[in-house]
Amino acid sequence: MKLFSSSRRNEVLVLYALMLPGLLYFLLFRIIPLLGTLVAFKDVAPFQGLEAIITAPWVGFKHFQKFMSSHFFWNILGNTFILAGLRMIFEFGLPIVLALLINEVINVYFKKSVQTISYMPYFISNVVLAGMVFNLLSLHGGLVPEVIRFFGGQPEYYVGKASTFRIVLVAAIVWKNVGWGSIIYLAALSGIDPELYEAAELDGANRWQQTIHITLPGISFAIAIMFLLRISVVLNQGYEETLLLYSPPVYKVADIIDTYVFRIGLQQLNYSFAAAVGLFKSFLALGLVWGSNWVTKKLGHESLYS
Repeated sequence: MKLFSSSRRNEVLVLYALMLPGLLYFLLFRIIPLLGTLVAFKDVAPFQGLEAIITAPWVGFKHFQKFMSSHFFWNILGNTFILAGLRMIFEFGLPIVLALLINEVINVYFKKSVQTISYMPYFISNVVLAGMVFNLLSLHGGLVPEVIRFFGGQPEYYVGKASTFRIVLVAAIVWKNVGWGSIIYLAALSGIDPELYEAAELDGANRWQQTIHITLPGISFAIAIMFLLRISVVLNQGYEETLLLYSPPVYKVADIIDTYVFRIGLQQLNYSFAAAVGLFKSFLALGLVWGSNWVTKKLGHESLYS
């Protein structure tokens, strides 16, 4: 007895064919590269070839111990979590605020214009973004220093100053991503029943009270899901912007795990040590995902990970 008819079997084959590119992507770029994690537990010299991943001698946790005992460890770890925390506060929180503000706009044309303008920076490449930051803050004709001079101030090179670099970096990242991040919240806001606002208004609730008791609870599911998605990649995001904007004078406040891995692994060709540091970051990210998932379930929201 045949399990599937001929037409049904063809439909299944088409579905598998559609799924094949995605499976190949994960196989080639996610699963096979996991073999490279062995490098973190071995001494692999540059230009030994791929066979060195298997043939190189085991050294156990030597590179992990070297990293955690180095004088760079606490500074790099602190910078990583500080910058990740700043991005979580502003890059996660401001899209919610922007979506709430846009949702309050009555004029449809103005509303769509604001949405479009806020989305546009997202499509700027990080290289162009870095160039814009350097040009805006340049002491030789940059817009920001010229404005400061106009009002009688004394501008400084803010990109190369440790006390202001984080502000510049986070501001650039937020400006680029805040509009795009608000899309999911605007979609969630459109699903709230308007009759709830009408009933609240009849009961005497002002706009602020309606936001607190109707709007935010109505999009809380979207906030919880986006929080989990954000926390799972927070240690990876911001790497390119940091790498393009930072310089030796600001290493003390800007050097994060990813930029450290780039310098050690690609510039100094210390592959095994760099692989160990990268794997260490992966364990940190796993802990963040597990912890945030646990908190989300405790708050009564659905979690992405069981």
